[in-house]
Amino acid sequence: MSILVVDVGTSGVRGAIVRPDATVEHIHHVPVLPDTPFAGLVEFDGTAIASAVAEVAARSLAEGGPVAAVGIANQRASTLVWDRATGQPVGPGLGWQDLRTVGTCLELQAQGIRIAPNASATKLSAILDVADPDRSRSERGELAFGTIDTWVAWILSEGVLHVTDASNAAVTGLVHGDGRGWSTSLLEALRIPEAVLPSIVDSSGVLGTASSLDGAPPIAGMAGDQQASLIGQSCTTAGQAKATFGTGGMLDQCLGSARPPQAVRGPAGTIPIIAWRRGGIDTWGIEAIMLSAGTCVEWLRDDLRIIDDAAHSATVAGACDDTGDVWFVPALLGLGTPVWDFGARGTFTGLTRGSGRPEFVRAVLEGVAHRGADLLEAAESDSGLPVGALRVDGGMTANPVFTQAVADACGRPVEVAPILEATTLGAAFLAGMAMGTWADEDDVAAAWIPRVEVLPTRSDADRTAARARWLEARSRAEGAVPELSGIDF
Repeated sequence: MSILVVDVGTSGVRGAIVRPDATVEHIHHVPVLPDTPFAGLVEFDGTAIASAVAEVAARSLAEGGPVAAVGIANQRASTLVWDRATGQPVGPGLGWQDLRTVGTCLELQAQGIRIAPNASATKLSAILDVADPDRSRSERGELAFGTIDTWVAWILSEGVLHVTDASNAAVTGLVHGDGRGWSTSLLEALRIPEAVLPSIVDSSGVLGTASSLDGAPPIAGMAGDQQASLIGQSCTTAGQAKATFGTGGMLDQCLGSARPPQAVRGPAGTIPIIAWRRGGIDTWGIEAIMLSAGTCVEWLRDDLRIIDDAAHSATVAGACDDTGDVWFVPALLGLGTPVWDFGARGTFTGLTRGSGRPEFVRAVLEGVAHRGADLLEAAESDSGLPVGALRVDGGMTANPVFTQAVADACGRPVEVAPILEATTLGAAFLAGMAMGTWADEDDVAAAWIPRVEVLPTRSDADRTAARARWLEARSRAEGAVPELSGIDF
């Protein structure tokens, strides 16, 4: 039978029905934008997300139901605390991009504790500092913490379920390295009572009932967005990898049952993740991160106003055959993997009087593509596993100039996902495996049908030369703000 998926992203909530042949139908979307009251602060309204979840789920079900189960995918690490009795948030949620706890993270480093400000750990502590300073309400179990998966499950089950899956728990910054439970030492360091925390459950398995929905289908799948995208692109075998090019960019590689040796970050700058947990068994992965991807196209559109919309970037860039040796480094928010330089800044090199609008736009698209190659090379280095074809999704993959640039920069085929947001498919596969719609990971692998395959057009020699020029440009972008470049999480 079919699966209802509720997918909560950074800018909105999507509902969809996924059929047993992996086609996606009856998609509904409600925008729910975060708020930025001051620079570096990103907040969201938990009640608005709850209303949007109810709306899109009801509309998709009315058109495409009934369904066998519900799957949930979500933006990771965004943090909310609510009152268990009333179900009302105690204040604004803190989005994953929120940086108000940078100082706390640096203080923890002095104690030998490494937590990044984008993780949930210090965000939860900051919310409790305001809502429950002495932690008495938390100790009594009156308050509940959740990432967005937890909040959606709570809403759909009408307050019965307080759970998070292993893929989301692993990126909160609060679990043991093996992902098997909450870390008592970290909780003590941040003054977080364990009573506020959800139970950690499998990513695939019947968790409870979505009693708020017509037919009360079981909730049977949960995963963070990047892990959902990984399995949504059928990367179920060790070595397979996908890259998502959205506002930022994430490349995730499946490692199978092998746990990465690095506890925090590998030598090439990748981060260990639990991809999903099924039947109590973890599938591991590593993740490489690009801080600016689609943001750069938005910059061309909204700030420089040299393209009309995102699709227009392909037309403009297509007006020239190459950039004329112009290079762009997409470091508008710093650089992630492999250098992790928060003080790096966006950089153009090679501009001449002959550099025009087409070269400028093409350089931006190719710059993001070369960052994708950076992530791929880092993943292969840290995992020791080669990637054959790279699977891709995200808004930028609708641009054929960009996907060709990715294939050329990476020097291997690029397989474009059948839908722009593969998170929806991933949540459906996880829920569907629990219900028998798909038997197992092999069945999921067989469901992969790329929308298009893009082959590299550059020779190995040309690609090597281009990568060398790119790395030279990237080095010039590094260290632009020394004070920030000296910070490392």
